[in-house]
Amino acid sequence: MNNDDADKLFQLDQDPAVMAFINGGKPSSRDQINTVLIPRMNAYRNAVKGWGLWQVNTIDTNEYIGWVLARPMHFFSDTPEIDNIELGWRFFQSTWGKGYASEAALNIIKQLSTNKEIKCFSAIADETNLASIGVMKKIGMSYIKTYRHIDPLFECDVVYYQVSNNYKT
Repeated sequence: MNNDDADKLFQLDQDPAVMAFINGGKPSSRDQINTVLIPRMNAYRNAVKGWGLWQVNTIDTNEYIGWVLARPMHFFSDTPEIDNIELGWRFFQSTWGKGYASEAALNIIKQLSTNKEIKCFSAIADETNLASIGVMKKIGMSYIKTYRHIDPLFECDVVYYQVSNNYKT
């Protein structure tokens, strides 16, 4: 996704249920999309390496249903992990429970796993976000730890899951 997708990003963030584990359920404003989300996305976006927000559409109707994030773990810290790719997802509530997040995340892992420099794929979530934890388990990730995640925009306790890059040439 890129700057031209501001409306899509805005639409997705309007559902309080979608935003519940992100910021307590507050819809994002257009200003937040344009001055926070898009600049952050552009900071880690690298099409050659597959980093960015991958738009997810249905195959049958090509309807936009959400996105999957792929970027180095701890990207917005002093010690980003270039060999550890963080995956995250956000989907319209109408699509929840249908396997879209896990299918999309697995396809992204498959695409990126040919890069032998990537040692693993990771994800974090609020420990009460059972749906996201379910996706992590479904894509083969295992629990590593619970810790205090610090990002320039927020700080919270999260569970950390990971799967090794098992790509074989």
